[in-house]
Amino acid sequence: MKIRSPRRALTAALSAIVATAALTACGAASSSDDDSASDASATSSASAGPWSWTDDTGNAIELDSQPTRVAAYADQALALLSYGIKPVAIFGRVDVASDPRFADYDLSGVAIVGNSYGEIDLEALAAASPQLIVTGIYPTDRKGTLDTSGPYYGVADAEQQKQLEKIAPVGAIKIGGEGLDVVESTTALAESLGADKDDVADDKAEFEEAAQELGEAAKEHPDIEVTQLYADADGLYVVKIADEPETQMYAGFGVNYTDLNPGGDYYWDIYSWENAAKMMSGDVILANVEGYQAKQLAKQPTFADDPALKAGQVYSWNGAAMDYTSQAKQMEKLADLIDDAKDVA
Repeated sequence: MKIRSPRRALTAALSAIVATAALTACGAASSSDDDSASDASATSSASAGPWSWTDDTGNAIELDSQPTRVAAYADQALALLSYGIKPVAIFGRVDVASDPRFADYDLSGVAIVGNSYGEIDLEALAAASPQLIVTGIYPTDRKGTLDTSGPYYGVADAEQQKQLEKIAPVGAIKIGGEGLDVVESTTALAESLGADKDDVADDKAEFEEAAQELGEAAKEHPDIEVTQLYADADGLYVVKIADEPETQMYAGFGVNYTDLNPGGDYYWDIYSWENAAKMMSGDVILANVEGYQAKQLAKQPTFADDPALKAGQVYSWNGAAMDYTSQAKQMEKLADLIDDAKDVA
């Protein structure tokens, strides 16, 4: 899920929440540190011959050999890790060390070069000697328009992106349209970087099984409505289901989402706290981890009587990386929430 200040999203489709967490750079792997470089490299050795990848913006990146030192924005780094490719550097929008999505992965030898959106320690990144930098790009509208003149996701501005490009070629995965397309695009990159094809096939099988389980849960509980939102002091921002690849995919598997106004402005349905009652129809609320959670929602007078909130069916939610393994875990989690939910709205 793209988490940017919804308030800013009204005027600039690619602006982002700037967190207040302090930027740190830890465990930087320098090109002279052979042990760290070996530990953090994506594969034990690069495939012979030239390597090329055309990213989702149409940018063709060509290298003399398959890159083994890849830096990535957190979401793309998670996907690479799930396919057995360990980045040499990671930058994110929140503190990477405390991001629970990384809990299952060994980040020793990985340089954490950014813990707040758009704040990237360029010196630490350069010291990690990446051969490729990967991040995402969100469309500016539901037609899928990509603004390649602006910065990619996770990058502060065009000037910072130019600085990244001086360190290594920068490529982007499109985070828009059909969720399955995003997963397949991410997977194709991982395979080109050396991901084991048999392991990928196993991951895909797990993904398909989890999708079936989610579909069965949704079919067994058709009256359970799921509301996915971000909330802050200004109000509630409900995800437009077709505009977020993850929700688009899950809706295709049968999940009944709150989607009161599928047309109109891109990505968010926006409600002031005074108008919060207009969207209080969900039985399960998935509150984005970067915004208000149940305790803060309960303090809002116009939301305190929300049926899902009173039933204890508000859950902290973080968008999963768009790879087979991460999405399988996310679908299993959502299936359990739907199975356990009470129809309260």
